[in-house]
Amino acid sequence: MATAVESTGPASADALADFVRRHPRLLVLTGAGCSTGSGIPGYRDRDGAWSARAPVQYREFVESGPARRRYWSRSLLGWPRVASASPNGAHRALAALERSGVVRAVVTQNVDGLHQRAGSRRVVDLHGRLDEVECLDCGGRVPRQDVQQQLLAWNPRFGPAVGSDAPARPDGDAQWETDLADFEVPPCPCCGGVLKPAVVFFGENVPRVRVDQAMTALRDADALLVVGSSLMVFSGYRFCLAARAAGQPVAAVNLGRTRADELLALKVEEECGEVLSGLASTLG
Repeated sequence: MATAVESTGPASADALADFVRRHPRLLVLTGAGCSTGSGIPGYRDRDGAWSARAPVQYREFVESGPARRRYWSRSLLGWPRVASASPNGAHRALAALERSGVVRAVVTQNVDGLHQRAGSRRVVDLHGRLDEVECLDCGGRVPRQDVQQQLLAWNPRFGPAVGSDAPARPDGDAQWETDLADFEVPPCPCCGGVLKPAVVFFGENVPRVRVDQAMTALRDADALLVVGSSLMVFSGYRFCLAARAAGQPVAAVNLGRTRADELLALKVEEECGEVLSGLASTLG
């Protein structure tokens, strides 16, 4: 049976500190809202609906050359924003809480690597990492920055000044429309196969090994804390279901509705950087 959500008024941050004191070993699940303070947009609005067009689907990317050209042209413009992004207060607070022993692990739906840059060490990158590119044919991997250099070399009309004002979108994407008939996408340097960012696209399954790692971390925790995720995607929502099935309470820090609202023992609807920084300071 779901536990009633506690009050989310001005004292809600204090309520979160009390929650953590009662459950001092946390598994933290983070989503796009954890990185918006670093200039990386989220996918959804406060009601959990798409804030812009839906991302490319895995099947479309694999089966369609035009879809791959469209993806890589937009990624060429958007990747530098992710590559240069810095951890914000939420990332730094979670790293501090890990060092103090409160956060036992972070399972992140984000692909930006900002938790690791902030100092978190026990991180499960549930959806992979954008700074690597994989070959769908031979399985080889190359750094994303190497692909960026080749994209620029092969497509000189897409130089740094072109599209610099294109609105940023989540995960290294950009809002950009142009004629792509002559846009060239580099093949795998090892086998000539199709290159894809080493991230889980919408419509693609999360590798079982990562799910198992996250579930193991959940079993070792007293409670689950969700940070900056609407949980509309099942890959994250499943951990709330697993926690509740195991009798572990679930709390959330998120601006807006989540798919798991009825499962939450506590919800704080405030900016996650401020809340987590305050939490780290209070518990520190």
